[in-house]
Parts: sequence; C-alpha cells; structure tokens
Amino acid sequence: MPGMWWVVGAVAVLGLLSAYLIWTSGRVQRLQVRADSAARALDAHLLRRAAAAAVLAEQRYGVELYAAARIALDAAPEEREAAENDLTRQLRAVRLDPDDPAYAAVIAASRRLALARQVHTDLVRDARSARGRPVVRLFRMGRGREWPRYFDIDDPTLAPHADVTTG
Repeated sequence: MPGMWWVVGAVAVLGLLSAYLIWTSGRVQRLQVRADSAARALDAHLLRRAAAAAVLAEQRYGVELYAAARIALDAAPEEREAAENDLTRQLRAVRLDPDDPAYAAVIAASRRLALARQVHTDLVRDARSARGRPVVRLFRMGRGREWPRYFDIDDPTLAPHADVTTG
C-alpha cells in the first residue's frame, strides 16, 4: 500500500506539469495572435495617416508632402519604416491649423497612429518575452510562427500650430 502513494503523487505532479504546459502554450499563442492583430491595426492606421496626408498635400501643399505620402502608401514592408519616418518629417514641416478639416484629419490620424504604435509595441514586447522563456523554447511552443517584430518609427504625434499675434 505505501507504494501506491508514490504513484498517486507522480500522477498528480504530471497532471500539474501538464496543466502548466498547456496554460503556457495557450498564453504564448494568445499573445502571438494579439501581436499579429495589433500589427494589422497599426498598418491600417499608417495607411489612414498617409491617405489623409496625401489629401492635404493635394489641397494645400506641393509635391514634397504628396510624394512622401505616396511613397508611404506604396512602400514595401522592408521599406515601410523609412517611408513613414520621412512622412512624419514632412508633416512636421507643415504648419497645421486645427480649424481646417483637412488638417484636423491628419492630426487625428497621427494621434490614433501614436496610440496604435504604443499598443503594438507593448504586445510585441509581451509576446517576445513569453516566447523567450526557457520552458517555451525547450518545448518549442512558438514554432510555426515568426517572432513578432517591432515597428520603429519616430513619434507620429503632430501638434497643431496656432498663429499667435502679440499686440
């Protein structure tokens, strides 16, 4: 009868270990899915900002802002960060008036982009952290998916410029 307790203890330990591994695998998968979803949302916000900037450039400004917006819209994935940084620099050079709807659209799109970028960065950090744990690497729980990548761009938040006249 004393040998029976060893068997019960071993089964209990194996059950707890299995539950932990299943929970960890599920967590890694959920974080990966959330990071992928955040990347798609970030991409959508990047496209919205570039489209709003292209409209603004057509209405008010010249070729440089329009070219930067078109390059950002048409950029390949490996060129996307540089194109978005160039668009941000071009937008910062423009004096934005919050009362004009075209300007307001660009400012709002830039704010949403900044928020989407922060969410994406946080989820990528969490997913990479979970996939980097020794148990996850040992049991190859992240196999079949690429490591989530950061999207490193300048802060896209734009501040409207109000012309202040002193009298």
